Amino acid sequence: MTAEIVISAGTRTPLGNYGGSLKGVELTDMAGHAARACVAKSGIAPDKIDHMVFTTTVPTDRDTLFAARVVGVKSGIPEEAGALHVVRACASGLQAILSAGQQVETGHSRLALAGGAECYSRAPHAVASARWGVGRGPMQLEDMLDWAYRCPFSQDYMGETAENLAEDFQYDRDAMDDWAEMSQARAIAAIDNGFLARQITPIDVPDGRTTRAFTTDESVRRDATREKLARLRPAFREGGKVTAGNSSGVTDGAGFVIVGDRAAMEAAGGTPEARLVDWHVVGVPPRIMGHGPVPAIQGLLDKRGLKVTDIDYFEINEAFAVVNLHAERHLGIPRDLHNLYGGGISVGHPPGLTGVRMCMTAIEHLKETGGRRAVLSMCLGAGQGMAMLIERV
Repeated sequence: MTAEIVISAGTRTPLGNYGGSLKGVELTDMAGHAARACVAKSGIAPDKIDHMVFTTTVPTDRDTLFAARVVGVKSGIPEEAGALHVVRACASGLQAILSAGQQVETGHSRLALAGGAECYSRAPHAVASARWGVGRGPMQLEDMLDWAYRCPFSQDYMGETAENLAEDFQYDRDAMDDWAEMSQARAIAAIDNGFLARQITPIDVPDGRTTRAFTTDESVRRDATREKLARLRPAFREGGKVTAGNSSGVTDGAGFVIVGDRAAMEAAGGTPEARLVDWHVVGVPPRIMGHGPVPAIQGLLDKRGLKVTDIDYFEINEAFAVVNLHAERHLGIPRDLHNLYGGGISVGHPPGLTGVRMCMTAIEHLKETGGRRAVLSMCLGAGQGMAMLIERV
């Protein structure tokens, strides 16, 4: 990139369990709440924001086909601001940041809100045969959330692709459960020491006839002992290694960052925290989509003339424990610089939000430790990998 694209003011809701605290909140209301909080945290007047870049991977309520525009209006930025909806499977949150940066770089925006949301708890069912009528027999309801979790080529669940990765590269169940236990422990520590609270804006959620403040990620399991993880049955394949315990959780949530030209951000009263340096996207065999972070990260490092040892921190989405084990083994990523605050297995993995959450976590880590560079990466359903490089300002 030639322009200096900077990122600031990351803010998100707590993540809710599937069918949990956020199931009664419409997606654009949840996202609008997080977007308003992000602008307030930034110190930038809403009328200085000229674009909304938004992502969600499964339409839920009536207005989510127009979600970028609706969330933009609900966020309080000017009606004159543009709106763009982007989707790149599990990397959709990163893509929202990237697309906002590209708009700034090309002079089509100066300051943008970039973020995403999912409310999988509200995912609808579809009747594909109803449009032109059914001659005889029952109409079949199809779960649109089920569509999101199946490979479009094989129709296998994504967990089957994790089983393929574990089989092809000989990762064992014990190592996967060890990673899962560590993820939970790291997330618990990050909750208890206040690290995660610094990126969370509470949100009021329905509670019977009244409401309550929802403040803390609810998918983190304090009872996820190694012994309990070992007792879980394989979730996708008889005799397999992938379980509910070493897979990411189905969760809801919304979050945003401000992306803009550094001079414009500073002139508007904002504080740049990191710069967007570069990114790399690759395709991989869909049957082992969890391989994606390896060539994506390696390609990004090669492109910039960097090595793993030049990176101070890594965030990888933790769709399945085997994905992170695979990246560690093949790239030599140190475990003490990798997902230190939990990940998809513990905190949860709503695809529209995960990249944004990872970005704000990495920025906070660099600020705390004085580190310079962080790499954010994930595997993508249907067989891709994406990696992004940011640097602390």
